[in-house]
Amino acid sequence: MKELTVAPTSIAVPKHEEQELAGKESPIVSRTRIRIAVSLFYFGQGLAFASWASRIPDIKTALHLSDAQLGTLLFALPVGQLLTMPLSGRLVTKYGSERVLRAAAPLYALVLTCIGLAGSIWQLGVTLLIFGVVGNMCNIAINTQGVAAEKMYGRSIMTSFHGAWSIAGFAGALIGFLMINLHIGPYAHFWIITVLVVINTWVNQRYLVRGVVTRPKKTSLFIKPDRTLFQLGIIGFCSMAAEGAMFDWSGVYFKDIVQAPQSLVVLGYASFMIMMALGRFVGDWAIRRIGRKTLLQISGCLIFTGMGISVLFPNIGTATGGFMLVGLGVACIVPSVYSAAGRNDKIPPGVALAMVSSVAYLGFLMGPPLIGYIAELASLQYSYAVIALSGLFITILVSRTKVIRNGD
Repeated sequence: MKELTVAPTSIAVPKHEEQELAGKESPIVSRTRIRIAVSLFYFGQGLAFASWASRIPDIKTALHLSDAQLGTLLFALPVGQLLTMPLSGRLVTKYGSERVLRAAAPLYALVLTCIGLAGSIWQLGVTLLIFGVVGNMCNIAINTQGVAAEKMYGRSIMTSFHGAWSIAGFAGALIGFLMINLHIGPYAHFWIITVLVVINTWVNQRYLVRGVVTRPKKTSLFIKPDRTLFQLGIIGFCSMAAEGAMFDWSGVYFKDIVQAPQSLVVLGYASFMIMMALGRFVGDWAIRRIGRKTLLQISGCLIFTGMGISVLFPNIGTATGGFMLVGLGVACIVPSVYSAAGRNDKIPPGVALAMVSSVAYLGFLMGPPLIGYIAELASLQYSYAVIALSGLFITILVSRTKVIRNGD
């Protein structure tokens, strides 16, 4: 096994910024061990988020929330993420992604336990806002680690990291199902997850990639993104809008449009998630075989085709097949966009990732409500037809984005 020293200069930083080494050199460890550690941090964050999602119905019942009240409260989490994206990028740049992640990962799980304690609407809203704030710090730090590990390998490995997050989604849902059937409440459930996340952090923190800490210049907290980062953000926006359509509306689509029996309503969502996870684990191999640009062009076409099939032929077999194509389509887009942003030679990786995430995440935030508005005016099929066009737009925009190349 090839060995190397993880030195403080592992993460590239623009030459125009003054650099300081972030502590002493790490022990000699294998690249494989570093990759496993970073993957497990992705898994830990995904597990915490999926655990919260699995208990939403129980929390809704316990607080006697209406659908409208729950929908309003759910906005608190993405709002917390969006508000702190510039700050998260600066913190990662100033203190190093490994330091931010060591603190934020266990804190994210601890805030999860507070969600289980919420006894009123305002308490749940405030806790979800904080959950979004800390979650965003984890997100920027962990993706900066992913970019750094990818640079060490000299080839694409970012999609496999996001694959670990997707697998955590399955694991979190299964654990939630088990806890519900064992009649274990959300608070105790969340503490079990917190213990797992803290152990994961303690075991794997020593294997995180050491970066450099930069002395940021005295500038505004908000930096105007260059054109390249904005293009990457728009590509991510379109992909995450499609993801949001699948996460929030696939069950409704199968129930109302496909008219699937109650036992098969979840089939669309499950087929999408399985193919998205599979696509992320084979995505790095596909990038090496056909190139990142070509793969993302194909990905956009898969989203367009899959959505189109489910709109034109709304029966169980064809809609399931269409949703599977959409899962494959979205699998590699966001990881590739983050990878490209992290290689920006003018802006530190943490700040670049925050900029791109700010634009991309708006798709996840705005996509589901947009579907609802269109469905109210016309039908849910028309809504999915609009999302299908986002796949076509991804293909066109990738073709025009110079920073995404087949040689990456």
